[in-house]
Amino acid sequence: MSGFDTVWLDLREPADNAARDRDLRQAAIESVVVAGDGVRVVDLGCGTGSTVRALAPQSSSWHWRLVDNDPQLLEEAANRLGMSGRVECLQADLSQLGPELFTGSRLVTASALFDLVSAEFLERLLHLLRERDIGLYTALNYDGVCSWDIAHEADALVVEAFNAHQRRDKGFGPALGPTAEPVLSRLAEEAGFKVLTGQSPWHLAGDQAELQRQFISGLANAAAETGRLDESVLEDWRRMRLEMASRSGCKVGHWDMLLLR
Repeated sequence: MSGFDTVWLDLREPADNAARDRDLRQAAIESVVVAGDGVRVVDLGCGTGSTVRALAPQSSSWHWRLVDNDPQLLEEAANRLGMSGRVECLQADLSQLGPELFTGSRLVTASALFDLVSAEFLERLLHLLRERDIGLYTALNYDGVCSWDIAHEADALVVEAFNAHQRRDKGFGPALGPTAEPVLSRLAEEAGFKVLTGQSPWHLAGDQAELQRQFISGLANAAAETGRLDESVLEDWRRMRLEMASRSGCKVGHWDMLLLR
């Protein structure tokens, strides 16, 4: 799995925080609070530590194990959090999950990750968590839906191509992309978890134009790689969307899920 740069992660963090399903966020916090102070939480694909910040200040007494395959992001997370003695940063290949990652933990968290993984990855993760009675809180997973206040005739074609690209292998086997929510829900129920779900769409306005532009560029680049669109059509879409970013709102669908034992 390739990493994400800090510019993109910093741009999206405010939108992510605004989008998180509040009820699920609170339920995830409460599932840890009952265990008392000093409980350990493992964050998979931690980036710069956005999940830690999203669960603050209620998580101030927790011990965090932050896991990512990108050493630069782990260093940035450690510098930004500055939580001496309560944050452990661990570089690891997330596609090769081992039980040692979850030793002594109460909850595992992951943000914007599970649309990138395969069903086999989820099965392996759920097995590890079930055997240890560990819960899972995941947020901001892409659901395949994008729309704009001002339409372009190629919107549906671009989103369709992007969604097809999302199903390509991202380092975890064939990615689930927009189908991840029902797959995870079914696998979790079969594994005996209680499943709680919520929606967490981005609602991006003109004052988030730079985030929109980054997102639009990513959409267009991924769509181009599929070869599904005429190049001139795609470039017209890209040009119009970039020009309109400060004037046209954008909605991007995401989902959150909390699994409890």
